[in-house]
Amino acid sequence: MKKKSSTNGSIGLVTMILALIGAITAGVIYGVGYEQRRSVTSSAAGHGAPNGAHYNLNIIGVPKGKTADMTSGHRIFVPLVGKCSVALSQGEFSVLDGNCTDGKGSFQLPNPDPDNDGVTTYSVWARALGKPGGKSETTTCATDATGVEYCSVNTMIQIRNKGKTSFSDVSRQLLYVYVDLNGDGVLERIPLFDERLKDYYWSYDNNGLKIVQFRFYEIPTNVN
Repeated sequence: MKKKSSTNGSIGLVTMILALIGAITAGVIYGVGYEQRRSVTSSAAGHGAPNGAHYNLNIIGVPKGKTADMTSGHRIFVPLVGKCSVALSQGEFSVLDGNCTDGKGSFQLPNPDPDNDGVTTYSVWARALGKPGGKSETTTCATDATGVEYCSVNTMIQIRNKGKTSFSDVSRQLLYVYVDLNGDGVLERIPLFDERLKDYYWSYDNNGLKIVQFRFYEIPTNVN
């Protein structure tokens, strides 16, 4: 009996291997291309922040105090020189009290990391504007059940230098409190509105900075 030739089987196997290699190569090239396109999209506007829909908030330094609560708009007035606290509550983005010149303002924003997995549901970007020379520091703080106050070891620092300013991602500084709650020498990452703390707020310390511009984007930031 004549044996069947293995040539056809070999050709078929080679064809399958070549097809698999081609598919893998195409996938790698596509993946690289996607990352490159995403990078270009994020920086296309030239100001450092992502493109796309966002919520705007301006922190405006003024030399004289305001005399009324302001419950609308997209700005919070703060002392041009001095400190004030912006109380934070959970909900849709909204200015609840835009007058922080009397020592306390109020802002509402969504829970940024309900699972505390270190990946935010939205991100915060900031830049300094106005006359060059000013500086501000913003620290996220909260209290525990006994009233002890904790402030994060991470502070957002904004300095208005000469020339064009760019946005930077400040989600780590503004959406989390990094503290050692139990005294074991290890910092814990506590997102806004985590039940371990309460009465969250931003402590704003201004030294002549006219404007800090915030943008809140519905894109994640990985703080791990």
